[in-house]
Amino acid sequence: MAKILVIEDDLTFALILEGFLKKQGFEVNVAHRVKDGIKLLGSQQYQLVLMDYRLPDGIGFEILEFIRNLPAPIPGIMMTSFQDVGTAVRAMRLGAFDYITKPVNPDELLMVIKEVLPSEEEAGRAKLAGSSLFIAGHSYASKQLHEFIQLVAPTDMSVIVQGESGTGKEYVARTIHQQSKRTEAPFVAVDCGAISGEIANSELFGHVKGAFTGATHDKQGLFETAHGGTIFLDEVGNLTYEIQVKLLRALQERIIQPLGSNKQINVDVRVITATNDDLVNSVKNGDFREDLYHRLNEFKIKVPSLRDREADLEEFVTHFIDLANQELNRNVQAFSPEMMAILRDYHWPGNLRELKNVVKRAVLLSPGEIAGPETLPEEMVNAVNEVPKTEGPDLKALQEANERELIYKTLQEVKYNKSKAARLLNIDRKTLYLKLAKYNLEN
Repeated sequence: MAKILVIEDDLTFALILEGFLKKQGFEVNVAHRVKDGIKLLGSQQYQLVLMDYRLPDGIGFEILEFIRNLPAPIPGIMMTSFQDVGTAVRAMRLGAFDYITKPVNPDELLMVIKEVLPSEEEAGRAKLAGSSLFIAGHSYASKQLHEFIQLVAPTDMSVIVQGESGTGKEYVARTIHQQSKRTEAPFVAVDCGAISGEIANSELFGHVKGAFTGATHDKQGLFETAHGGTIFLDEVGNLTYEIQVKLLRALQERIIQPLGSNKQINVDVRVITATNDDLVNSVKNGDFREDLYHRLNEFKIKVPSLRDREADLEEFVTHFIDLANQELNRNVQAFSPEMMAILRDYHWPGNLRELKNVVKRAVLLSPGEIAGPETLPEEMVNAVNEVPKTEGPDLKALQEANERELIYKTLQEVKYNKSKAARLLNIDRKTLYLKLAKYNLEN
């Protein structure tokens, strides 16, 4: 059973938490200060760290920094009061797996822990489901996508993967890597939208001890980690000008320089980048270096939206039903004609990821072999009924207005707990953050 370290200065709460986790079968150690927690992390092996944000001798960020620099990084979950939620969200961007607000709900805590520490059987299923967004399809758009992947994969060309959120850009990148001559070397994925400019330098290129406040150890950058393989930079347009300069040098000279070091390190890395938007506009606006863009854009692949793959919808639905049946131990054989009609009329702003979540929800709610419209999210059915079936000049605006209102109401219901909101909306946290920024709903 997994071993969990709890770092919490409230002695009563720590005792309750320890007892609860032990009843669930976990092995638990408890520390009450940052320094004590770090000492335990340096001397014993843990699979998860539960940490309070405010501790007597420091804050949870210090623990996150330490576990991120371990040879085998450990997932961390931040526990925080409601007024610290903004800080907790920033902690997630620094590498925390999730956060939960106090007072802690035992069922919610256990659900989050199971997400990060699944059983071996669940882990196998998760791996299967995680790699399953990217499936063949028989539409013209799908066939062209696969032809491009097969064409560019054996080369060492840099690739830009462009597409809407949820279309499977990372899976395209992974497939390119798997079909390349670098397949035996590492594939390292980096979410550039989730790391701030201050820490991106350290994350990508590493740092030496003492390079900045809190740099207590040398840290290997992700470029060095990916040596011989592929590095995937998702949402590359979010990188600052300074990092763009260093990225350009890494591409041109195959050299990186850790922060605070005079040492230069040779790296052999293929770079695949992804973006929701066309970087050409960012270049025109002066937000992205033109020379870097041309260096990255040796080959561009546009991943089609689900709306452009309507001919594949039934194939995708069947595939996701099979996965959900395996994961949930159900026996759903098909969706009713009425339900399929709704799926065909829906706009699918979340693309394949949203479809996968909708199918999984329907399978869970279906007692029999045929799932009907009653298993669909109410807001989805309402959107189909309210939106005209023919495309008009205001269709996109109407869809976005409905989506914004749904996200806003959900945030209010969960008191701005974004982790809960993402689960209720059937989207991942990264997608939620992007939509909060898009609709100016960040608090």
